[in-house]
Amino acid sequence: MQADKSRESLLRKPGVQTLIASLICILLGLLVGYIALLIINPSGATEAIISVVKNFWAYSKPEKQLKNFGCTLVTTAPLLMCSLSVLFAYKVGLFNIGAAGQYVAGAGASLYCALALHMPWYVCVLAAVICGAALGAVSGFLKAYRNVNEVISCIMLNWISLYLVNTLLAPVKNPTGKDTYTIVSQNASAQLPSLGLDKLLNQKNVTIAIPLAILVCVCIWVLLTKTRLGYELRATGLNKNAAKYCGMRDRYNIILTMAIAGGLAGLGASMLYLSDFEQWAVTQASVPAMGFNGIAAAFLGGLNPIGAIFSSYFIQHITRGGANVNMNMYCAQISDLISSVIIYMCGFVLFMKQFMNKRLDAKAQRRKGGNAA
Repeated sequence: MQADKSRESLLRKPGVQTLIASLICILLGLLVGYIALLIINPSGATEAIISVVKNFWAYSKPEKQLKNFGCTLVTTAPLLMCSLSVLFAYKVGLFNIGAAGQYVAGAGASLYCALALHMPWYVCVLAAVICGAALGAVSGFLKAYRNVNEVISCIMLNWISLYLVNTLLAPVKNPTGKDTYTIVSQNASAQLPSLGLDKLLNQKNVTIAIPLAILVCVCIWVLLTKTRLGYELRATGLNKNAAKYCGMRDRYNIILTMAIAGGLAGLGASMLYLSDFEQWAVTQASVPAMGFNGIAAAFLGGLNPIGAIFSSYFIQHITRGGANVNMNMYCAQISDLISSVIIYMCGFVLFMKQFMNKRLDAKAQRRKGGNAA
C-alpha cells in the first residue's frame, strides 16, 4: 500500500508527467512515421526510420558528425525562442499563434539593418526584438481594448508581416537569385560572434545563439516563477476580472505579455539569419514554419522554459535527421512527412497529462471507497 502511494505521488509530479507524456508522444509519432514508410516501401522502412532518429550519428567520420551536430544547434536556437514565445503567452492565458509573423518581423528588421544600413550585430538583434515586440503588442492592444481574439489578429498579422518584409528586403536581394545577400559578403560585423564555438563544432555558422537562447530560457523561467511581475501576469491569465479587482493592471499585462512574446520570436529570427546559415527568399509566399513548430516544441516541453530546451532540440534533431532518408526509395517529401507526424504527436502532451491525472484520481477514489467500506 505504501509503495502504491509513493508511486502515485511520484506520478503526480508535473515534471515526471511531462517526461512520460513526451516520451509516449515521441514513440507514437515514430510508430506512425514507420507505418507510413512501410506502406510506401517496406524494404527500406527500418533503415529510414533509424536514419531519422540517428541524425548526425549516421555519419562515420567524427568531423562530419560534429558539423551536422552544429547545424542542428544552429536551427535549435530560433526554434527555442519561438517555443518560449508561445509558452510565455500561454502561461498568461493567451494563444500566440502569431509567433510566425513576429519571427518574420524580426528577420526583416535584422536583415535590413545588417544589409541595407550596415549596422553591427547587436543593433540588428535589438531591432529584431523591437519589431517582434511591436507586432505582438498590436495583437495585445486589440485583445485588451477591443476584445479581439488574439488568434484572429495574429493570423492576419502573420501574412501582413510576410509581404511587408518581402517588399522591405527586395532592395538587398542578390540579383543572381531570389535570396538576400549573405551577411559575410556585405557586412561581416553584422554576423553574430562565435566565441570559438564554430571551430569547436567544425561549423562556421555556430554562434553565441545557443548559449544566449539558454540564458533567455532561464530568465523567462525566473520571471514567470520567481517575480511579482510573473505572478501578476499569470494571475491575469487565469482570471483578468479577479486580477483587476485585486488592483492589477489587466490591460497593461495583456499588452506586455504579447510584446514580450513577440520580442522572443523576433530574437529567434535574428539568431538564425545573423548566423548566415540561410538567407531570406524575398519571393516566398508562405510564412516560415519555425514559428508554428514553436507551438509543438512548447507543448512537448510541458510548457516549461527548461523543458523547451530539450523539446526544441529534439524536434530539430528529427527534422534534420529526415534529410538522411534514402531518396532512391522514397520521394523527397518523405522526410517532411515523418517530421511533421512526430511534431503533430508532440502537441498531445497536455492531453496525456490530463489523462494520467484522471486515471490517478479515479484510482485514489476507488481506494478511498474501499477503505471506507
